[in-house]
Amino acid sequence: MSATDPSCDPTAAQPLPYAGVRVIEFTHMVMGPSCGMVLADLGAEVIKVEPIEGDSSRNLLGSGAGFFPMFNRNKKSIALDLKSPQGMEVALKLIVSADIVSENFRPGTMDRLGLGYETLSRLDPRLIYVSHKGFLPGPYEKRTALDEVVQMMGGLAYMTGREGDPLRAGTSVNDIMGGMFGAMGAMAALAQREKTGRGQLVQSALFENNVFLVAQHMMQFAVTGKPPAPMPNRISAWAIYDVFTVKNGEQIFLAVVSDSAWAAFCEAFDLGQLKTNPRLRSNNDRVQARDWLLPVLRAHLENRTAQEIAQIFEERGLPFAPIAKPQDLLDDPHLNGTGTLAPITLPDGRACKTVLLPLMLGDSRPGIRMNPPRLGEHSVALLRELGYTAAEIETMQARGLVQGEAHV
Repeated sequence: MSATDPSCDPTAAQPLPYAGVRVIEFTHMVMGPSCGMVLADLGAEVIKVEPIEGDSSRNLLGSGAGFFPMFNRNKKSIALDLKSPQGMEVALKLIVSADIVSENFRPGTMDRLGLGYETLSRLDPRLIYVSHKGFLPGPYEKRTALDEVVQMMGGLAYMTGREGDPLRAGTSVNDIMGGMFGAMGAMAALAQREKTGRGQLVQSALFENNVFLVAQHMMQFAVTGKPPAPMPNRISAWAIYDVFTVKNGEQIFLAVVSDSAWAAFCEAFDLGQLKTNPRLRSNNDRVQARDWLLPVLRAHLENRTAQEIAQIFEERGLPFAPIAKPQDLLDDPHLNGTGTLAPITLPDGRACKTVLLPLMLGDSRPGIRMNPPRLGEHSVALLRELGYTAAEIETMQARGLVQGEAHV
């Protein structure tokens, strides 16, 4: 089995579920690449069509530095000048060979290139076309959106921050989940094509994804008639569900969410008087007593170490969590022990770990078959596959219509 064989995962005993499915993606940043990553991890051959200069996320700094290596593993790269007739010819030949096309450019961009759904579906009625946008068709559809934009307008930033201080979530939740829903739509369309013989347009959007994330709070208002409070100001459903600062300034999250857990907690920390206090008999009683109960508990725990408290909670089966930073997770024993972190080589040649999909198929994890590609790494091989001669490929490269490595 080849390490770059798109149909098989070296960690699995059988082909992955989407082996044999070819995806051509015209994507950048996070949302579209996330869709392709999910399909690629599950076995699809995903070919990333990049502009001659490359996906702009290859060179981002700061919080964007991880975009390209995270969301473009298990893919091939071909770099084309789509504004040239020959570059467009290559793109169309790739599309005709594909099951799925995926894109996340601004509304109208693919239509102007001649690569919109209506055009391509006439070439191949079986084609599935996944379009990732800021908004689904409607009054907002022509607006430009970003993850932060829809978090602000979709209630998530309000729920995350403190009153009067909206705060975006600490990761690209809508971009990533929007891409995941795009992949789910592609999977559903593949299943439906088996029944009908026809492909279809699949649409996923940042704003609607964000609204799905806050839907529980919309329903909270529908049920209670009261506006939901931002998470830092909310009335908790449980009495002990907080971060505690303990010995040496360490912090740990502790949760006691049932009456039996409350009894176990009181016994473990010698809080017999609280356990028998009639004002604290039920969880709802304890919620009503939070104003005076939590200061008592904080004072009682402040001279214990986070490790000591964690050990007691684990022994009693009570939920707890250290306050970890992203970089801490690279050394997490559980993530390393379960194979969630897999070795990968970055396009610049450096080795590091990446995070696999959070699922298992049988007793194996869909793994890394191909590292994030270098720009145009597979251009020559794909052009050869499409029937171009060595002389034609050299001419296209010399004219700057194709970016690719001479030997693949």
